[in-house]
Amino acid sequence: MNEVNVKASSPLERMIQQQVVDRGIRDDRVLAALRAVPREPFFNDETRPDAYADRPAAIGHGQTISTMHIVALMSQRLDVQAHHRVLELGTGSGYQTAVLAKLAGEVWTIERVKPLLDEAFERLMSLGIRNVHYLYADGTLGWLKEAPFDRVLITAGAPELPRELLLGQLKNGGVAVLPVGPLSRQMLVEVRRNGTELQVTDICPCRFVKLIGQEGWGAD
Repeated sequence: MNEVNVKASSPLERMIQQQVVDRGIRDDRVLAALRAVPREPFFNDETRPDAYADRPAAIGHGQTISTMHIVALMSQRLDVQAHHRVLELGTGSGYQTAVLAKLAGEVWTIERVKPLLDEAFERLMSLGIRNVHYLYADGTLGWLKEAPFDRVLITAGAPELPRELLLGQLKNGGVAVLPVGPLSRQMLVEVRRNGTELQVTDICPCRFVKLIGQEGWGAD
């Protein structure tokens, strides 16, 4: 079997084809980033069988790792370029962080669950990813001393648009992608900042865990 056929038959390549390309995501840079990040390291022994499944998987502490389709869709709509500085709220397993790191110049990622942040740090270090900065904090407050950012990605659902964060830390002309709305009817949206205005475009219905914090939901 030649090298091309081996690559095409790998679980990762089949996942990219079936869950990403066949659903209309064709951004070459996003596809390359997905191919550059292995899935298995982001799952524990119990959930590793779900690494290539087309469904979210639990990662502990009430959090989940998104499907590859959602990761690819959010990454494509964010339109990250190699010189961009990206803020990510919700490090989680670190998988989306790793994909962003393959696309961006630098990534600043914030997580409110310390064990998840520590595990994500170890994973990305083991993969040789060095252009990520980590912070244990309320993500809805952002990372003021490093602002403004070219792009903002939020991987948990806020009840409404976090306007203070986006107007305060997203560059004019910058793009954010995030889920918003009640848990039963969240919408993934793309937000473009134009001066003091935030132009919102709906992408698709979705379901994410709660964004907890000052501009999110209260802690249970």
